[in-house]
Amino acid sequence: MAFSGLMLLSGNANRSLAESIAHHLGRRVAKVKVGRFSDGEINVEIEDNIRGRDVFLIQPTCYPANDNLMELLIMTDACKRASAGRLTAVIPYYGYARQDRKVAPRAPISAKLIADMLTVAGVSRVLTMDLHAGQIQGFFDVPVDNLYASPLVAAEVAKVIDKDTVVVSPDAGGVERARSFAKRLGATLAIVDKRRSGPNVAEVMHLIGDVRGKTAVLIDDMIDTAGTLSKAAVAVTEHGARKVYAACTHPVLSGPAVERLSASPLDKIIVTDTVPLSAAAAACDKIQVVSVAALFAEAIQAIHNHASISRLFF
Repeated sequence: MAFSGLMLLSGNANRSLAESIAHHLGRRVAKVKVGRFSDGEINVEIEDNIRGRDVFLIQPTCYPANDNLMELLIMTDACKRASAGRLTAVIPYYGYARQDRKVAPRAPISAKLIADMLTVAGVSRVLTMDLHAGQIQGFFDVPVDNLYASPLVAAEVAKVIDKDTVVVSPDAGGVERARSFAKRLGATLAIVDKRRSGPNVAEVMHLIGDVRGKTAVLIDDMIDTAGTLSKAAVAVTEHGARKVYAACTHPVLSGPAVERLSASPLDKIIVTDTVPLSAAAAACDKIQVVSVAALFAEAIQAIHNHASISRLFF
């Protein structure tokens, strides 16, 4: 189906990324008023005409997660009622993704709930990056394209490492991600075995693999409180790693994360701009940001032109 043109919209979650994506596409972000009533309710008014347009709404559901999620849902409803031809939710960071299965008898599967809410609100398709669990794509009844930041991040990591490098997964669940990253760098693989005693609480147990005298690169999809990452950095240092770097896609960096990273043995932490950094994180000289704007711009252009985006997955 042909649409009358491509339009970019953005909420308040990561306006700088939206502007950067628009720059790469040679377009502008449409005029939208996203405000609050006096009681905190979100008020949205789209000022540009989007009737029949191919609309891409850029809004990660990062902190404050609930506010940004509601902005996304309300803006989606506004687009639907403004007769948008097609609406693609561009969600660089998909919040609530960690709750992707029942881990206790009466626990929710929040990742599925959010997918249902977006579909009911009127999203036609979803474009996201590095989902916490790939199977979340199956929670949607609309097409989902899950981009990977690893090529961009690996290119930056390659600039600071040497030939004697080992890629380390900070937990058993991230082994597949770490193995893929190690293959890109031509490095060996190690795993930190940890046991979690509660939400956002991690206890490092032992290291599987050899890091002695090597440069260790810790890989994860996100850094939240940095408890796992900082303890994994200590573990590999105690096992003789010469230098320790970290790379992740989503710098959530909540609570004491920045303080933990600053005090950790990590030499550098490479992240992307899917989530905007806080003032404290931006001031941390260990943190380096790689932009994913060009990758999202290329994916948006391909989707608009009904072209394949499979080339972006490698």
